[in-house]
Amino acid sequence: MNTKAIADIRRKLKVLDYGKEIGNVSKACRRFGVSRQTYYKWKRDYERDGERALINSKPCPQNPKIRVPGHVEELIIYLRTNYYLGQLRISWYLKRYHDIKVSASGVYSVLKRNGLNKLPQHQRKRSMEPFKRYEKQVPGHRIQVDVKFLYFTDWLTRNEVKRYQYTAIDDATRARALYIYDEHTQKNAIDFVDRIRSKFPFRIHTIQTDNGHEFQALFHWHCEDLGINHVYIKKASPHLNGKVERSHLTDQQEFYQLVEYTDDIDILKKLDEWETFYNCHRPNAALKGKHLMKYSEKNLLLLKGRRLKMVRKVHSFLSPMP
Repeated sequence: MNTKAIADIRRKLKVLDYGKEIGNVSKACRRFGVSRQTYYKWKRDYERDGERALINSKPCPQNPKIRVPGHVEELIIYLRTNYYLGQLRISWYLKRYHDIKVSASGVYSVLKRNGLNKLPQHQRKRSMEPFKRYEKQVPGHRIQVDVKFLYFTDWLTRNEVKRYQYTAIDDATRARALYIYDEHTQKNAIDFVDRIRSKFPFRIHTIQTDNGHEFQALFHWHCEDLGINHVYIKKASPHLNGKVERSHLTDQQEFYQLVEYTDDIDILKKLDEWETFYNCHRPNAALKGKHLMKYSEKNLLLLKGRRLKMVRKVHSFLSPMP
């Protein structure tokens, strides 16, 4: 018997007991806000079938025929419990990788029925003022760069290990480049810029960062020497680097909480696989379920005055390696 059923029994017994105690049904009904007909119905049901007759029943019987099949329900539960995906993303994954069409509301019904409608990290969030969204149209015009702090536990020594994930995301295509360093320095920030220059298939016009110590003078002038503009966002305004900040939350929810740290070589290998999956296969909520490869190819073809060569270069970068 669940909590709701117990609450139904207690409430109705309270009304019946009060009416019996004072000997005035009308007064008891007025106090608890029920009609005399309802009171006597509860009384008859209780005398005939006991406490179970006081449990509220649904207005119509459940129809299992309209539910999703059992194997689909198992897939939904598996994606929820292993990858902590939301209802919309589960719907996209089922359609893309299993060719199964289930609406987001249908997924939620399955999660609700199995007590999985709330994620482990579910909590009330404070309301925030809406920010004006913007998006560049040309690849490389604005690259957002930021650092994510990583905390692992060494499985041999059980000591805490601190690492730093440097992330670059293109504002137009949303393609990302990731790398993990063991130090949080300008030297590593400079090395990361050199890495993304060779990795991105387009020329980088501007790099946008926060005001962290790793992005100060040495980093700034290194970018200028490479012919790349370097701009800082306004202090205490992380929403101006919103795309890279939001991608870090995705990293935490869909990657880091699912992997274990053994050593730096292993985590870099896993990070490279995650980067490929993120750029080539993962349904992106901001793109209405499309993955980056399809979205960037479509948008680049619409750019006036752009050659098809650029489209092919971006497509080859976002395509997984054979």
